[in-house]
Amino acid sequence: MFASMASSAKRRAVGLGENPEESENSSDENPEDDGDSGEEDSEASEEEINEEVMVDFEAHNIAVNDFNGIKKLLQQLFLKAHVNTSEITDLIIQQNHIGSVIRQAEVPEDSDDDDPDEVFGFITMLNLTERKGVQCVEEVKDLLVDQCEKTSTHSTMEQLEQILNDTSKPVGLLLSERFINVPPQIALPLHKQLQAEITEAQRTNKPSGKCHYCLMISKTCKEATKTIPARGGPPKEEYIFVNAEEEFFYEQAIMKFHYSVQEDADSCLSGRWSFDDVPMKPFRTVMLIPADRMPTIMDKLKEYLTV
Repeated sequence: MFASMASSAKRRAVGLGENPEESENSSDENPEDDGDSGEEDSEASEEEINEEVMVDFEAHNIAVNDFNGIKKLLQQLFLKAHVNTSEITDLIIQQNHIGSVIRQAEVPEDSDDDDPDEVFGFITMLNLTERKGVQCVEEVKDLLVDQCEKTSTHSTMEQLEQILNDTSKPVGLLLSERFINVPPQIALPLHKQLQAEITEAQRTNKPSGKCHYCLMISKTCKEATKTIPARGGPPKEEYIFVNAEEEFFYEQAIMKFHYSVQEDADSCLSGRWSFDDVPMKPFRTVMLIPADRMPTIMDKLKEYLTV
């Protein structure tokens, strides 16, 4: 354990973040079908969702019993892509000198929470170059090259492929996932600790210690119809980062592209997900950041996320 913080979180929404079946039966249903009682139920449900509670979070070393929680969060990221999330989870757990999970600090005995060790989020770095040939790692690389080929120029795709296969400049996959209503402020201590662990791993020649590039796959979305006019060029599309702090990584990326996951959309980022009733379409944004730009990103995180 390295960090503890109290945050305002919408408990019910957090709990539903990874359960499509429950989400499908939540307040998205049409209350008009049930008459007055339906409207009352809808109002009560809305009131419950908007109730904010103070939750203490703690960060712990990743352990074997975190398997299911980490895998759920990876499934939230990869959705229906041909990537073995069980194998990636195994790699994350085996590499226990780097990475952390977020759990609720103290769960009262009379709490409605069924699992006091529930994983609310995690962070880690996997060196893809060191694990070249491992099936799940190759599946991630194939996914990214394939999506880059579909959405970017041929030269960008070739550049990505070359970087992923260049063993002289290792690429680390930075994974930082959490339930949608866990506040971004928790990302600051998590990233601080991760950078410290990476530095120590490099000093002691442990896996994932030395990476020339940092690769990220971020959950993003954009309004279904909105584009921003660009002077002298095609309209600029505005992407919103679900993990808000990841925009600072995007600013420092030397390569970036977006691909739609509309057909595979999860409950949190489906077409009906909205800000102020504006429908949003879900995407994944891929970023490649030189490792030497991490201090600049950390300064931004400290500036905007310090509690």
